[in-house]
Amino acid sequence: MPRIHFHQQLVELKDKLLTMAALAQQTMEAAVEAYVQRNAALCQYVRENETAINTQHLEVDEMACDLLAKEQPMAIDLRFILAVIKINGDLERVGDQAMSIALRTLATIEEEPVDLPVDIFTMGGYAARMIRTSIQALLDGDAPLAESILDMDDEIDRMNRVAHGELIRIIQEKSEVASQALQAIIVSRNLERIADHACNIAADVIFWVRGADVRHQLITAE
Repeated sequence: MPRIHFHQQLVELKDKLLTMAALAQQTMEAAVEAYVQRNAALCQYVRENETAINTQHLEVDEMACDLLAKEQPMAIDLRFILAVIKINGDLERVGDQAMSIALRTLATIEEEPVDLPVDIFTMGGYAARMIRTSIQALLDGDAPLAESILDMDDEIDRMNRVAHGELIRIIQEKSEVASQALQAIIVSRNLERIADHACNIAADVIFWVRGADVRHQLITAE
C-alpha cells in the first residue's frame, strides 16, 4: 500500500509539472505575440502568468523535495524526481525570458514602428515548437523525441547569430532606430535562451528514461 501511495504522488508531481509547463509555453508564445503586435495588454498577461509560474515553481520544488526526503526512491523513480527538479527550474527561467520580452516590448511600444532585419515571429515559432516538443517528450517519457529537440538547437543559434549581426549593422548605420534595434537584439537572445531551456528539458527527459547524462554533450556542442 505505501508504494501505491508513492506512485500516486509521482503522478501528482508529474501533473503539477505539466501544468506549469503548459503555462510557461503559453506565456512565451504570448510574449512573442505581444512583441510582434506591440500589444501592451498581452504584456500584462505575460506579467501575471510569470507570477503564477513563480508560485508553481516553489510548489513543485517543495513536493519533489518532500518525496526525496520521505520516500528515499531508487533507480528510475529517483531519476524522475531529480529530472522534475531540474525541469522545474528551466520552466521558471522560460517564464523569466518571456517577461524580458514583454519588458522589451513595453520599452518600444510608444515609438514609431521600424522595419528591422530580424524575423522575431519565425524565431518565436521555432522556439515555441522546441518547448512544445520537450513537453510532449516529458508527457510521454519519449527519449527519441527528446533527442530530436537537441538536433533543433543549431538552427535557432544560427538565426540568433544572423539577427545579431544584422541588427548591429543597423545600429551603426541608422542611429535613429538604434534603441529599437537594441531591444530586438535582446529579444532574439531571449528566444535563443528559451530554446536552450527546451534542450535542457530534453536532456533531463533522456536522463529520466535512460539514465544517460547528455548534458556535457550539449556543452561540447556549444
